[in-house]
Amino acid sequence: MLWLLLLSLKVPLGLDAHIPTPPDNPLRPETIQLGRKLFFDTRLSKDNSISCATCHDPKRAFTDQHPRAIGVNNQHGPRRSPRILNRAWGRRFFWDGRSPTLEDQVLQPIANPIEMALPLDEALKKLNEVDDYKPIDQTKLAQALASYVRTILAGNSPYDQYLAGNKTALTTQQQKGLQLFRTKANCISCHLGPNLTDEDLHQTNGETPFKTPSLRQVAQAAPYFHDGSAPTLEAVIDHYNKGEAADPEIQPLKLTSEEKQALVEFLKSLTGDIIEGNQ
Repeated sequence: MLWLLLLSLKVPLGLDAHIPTPPDNPLRPETIQLGRKLFFDTRLSKDNSISCATCHDPKRAFTDQHPRAIGVNNQHGPRRSPRILNRAWGRRFFWDGRSPTLEDQVLQPIANPIEMALPLDEALKKLNEVDDYKPIDQTKLAQALASYVRTILAGNSPYDQYLAGNKTALTTQQQKGLQLFRTKANCISCHLGPNLTDEDLHQTNGETPFKTPSLRQVAQAAPYFHDGSAPTLEAVIDHYNKGEAADPEIQPLKLTSEEKQALVEFLKSLTGDIIEGNQ
């Protein structure tokens, strides 16, 4: 159990030291290691061209650079690939919140015809032809991928250090941005708590409600919104400043140009360290 103790010590500043897990899928070294291997394996796609990591690239805060997800045969999905940071604390999954657990969520992109396009029975047949995987069934596949995703953690940002008492961790401009975030801009009404999301659905950019994303590592994750329609953080703030959304909580903010820039600089302070299950 020493490995699990070391893992608990590595949870970055700003997050709960306890990583929540379901009773039937506790974090185990062998399950996490299997999940990581599967996450980067292109065998989980129909034509062996993409892996989970193709859309959730560790070098891009576990998302990609495309406005909408791209699957096999260059098929474009309807939504942007979400960042999958700190999903251990998630309460619903996918942009529309349709999955209640990570174990349910991780299997859907594999079988989705415009994502990895590999029916689960075919995926399991392929994996069971590989010595490193067999024997493997649907439950083991889901539990392994979900376990690995639960170890993808982001924290220890300047913002976290500031909250922990280091008052020099944020610049004067970033501190002003934090104050605006909490008050005039009212970002905190949806982006709250250690993971900076309420995990709820809101109509902020279009007619269909979508889940509030975490703001951790947000400066590394352009373009923005579920459809990738905002190319920069400045564009995101301009959108909310206009107050053009179906959600009644979103009203024109009347931010000055200086206030908007302070918010941008504060959002940059949410970039910290990312660790994952092989570390």
